[in-house]
Amino acid sequence: MIMRFLILIAFICLSLQNFAQIYRTKEPLVHTYSIVARDEQTGEMAVGVQSHWFSVGTSVPWAEAGVGAVATQSFVDKSYGPKALALLKTGLSAQQVLDKLVADDPGRDVRQVSIIDSKGNVATHTGKNCIQVASHIKGNNYSIQSNMMLGDQVDEYMSEAFEKSKGKPLAERVLLALEAAQKAGGDIRGMQAAAIIVVPSKITEAWNNKTVDIRVDDAPEPLKELRRIYTVHLAYQHMNDGDLAVEKNDMAKAMAEYKAAMELFPDNLEMQFWTAITLANNKEVDKALPMLKKIYDQDKNWKELTRRLPAVNLLTVSETDLKRILSL
Repeated sequence: MIMRFLILIAFICLSLQNFAQIYRTKEPLVHTYSIVARDEQTGEMAVGVQSHWFSVGTSVPWAEAGVGAVATQSFVDKSYGPKALALLKTGLSAQQVLDKLVADDPGRDVRQVSIIDSKGNVATHTGKNCIQVASHIKGNNYSIQSNMMLGDQVDEYMSEAFEKSKGKPLAERVLLALEAAQKAGGDIRGMQAAAIIVVPSKITEAWNNKTVDIRVDDAPEPLKELRRIYTVHLAYQHMNDGDLAVEKNDMAKAMAEYKAAMELFPDNLEMQFWTAITLANNKEVDKALPMLKKIYDQDKNWKELTRRLPAVNLLTVSETDLKRILSL
């Protein structure tokens, strides 16, 4: 009797050890829905994801400019991301890379992985033991995958949203697909975190590798927050373009870009401030004054910042106009 008990204990310990090796107990159980995609016109590649798992953006999405994009989820093995990108760099296709990774993985039956390469080739694997509802759809230049979903229409809703949004920026299309997934029921556990990464079509400097990199780590409605952050991202993109136009002394373009930024993010004082400063530098002080007064009334620190700008040639008005501005 004692011998049987000892044998049983040994068997259980061995089973638990094998389980740990396959499921990587230190890794998150990221049951979720995601999309990898490529823009046929620009060549940009993207990953979008939402899950009821904290900071999903640090686990599921991987992408590199000119190389490809990867989503690794379910009983996630994060090493799939960097390994896949490294193999793509050697010239292997998305399918060849996935075949190799899956073949070498004893936990393949609980993995869900999708890869898209710089040519738009897509490869997807949904392990037979992923928690249902688990499925994927491969389309032209994209793949959608999900597991532990409430219903069985998540992939279809995402695919339809992505297909119908052709012509829009890739990040917008990915976000629309994620939002569509929630309309179909989404993750059976609810929502918590979301992320979108977009990378350029060609290999570039490491510090300029991502054109969009936004995420929400923990929120009751992460997709709504991701939408807000994406709008802020677009606003600052216009601000950056406006600054570049100022450098080239193209004030008409600068003002158009600043106006677009403020329309997207009307409550942001910094955008209003630099727009007003640009007006002043463009000899339109009378237009700048009411904007600056409104800013100073809300936060006096912007007036102090204004005092410091002439010394570094960022405010180039006359002494008379400077006094008018600082007297507000």
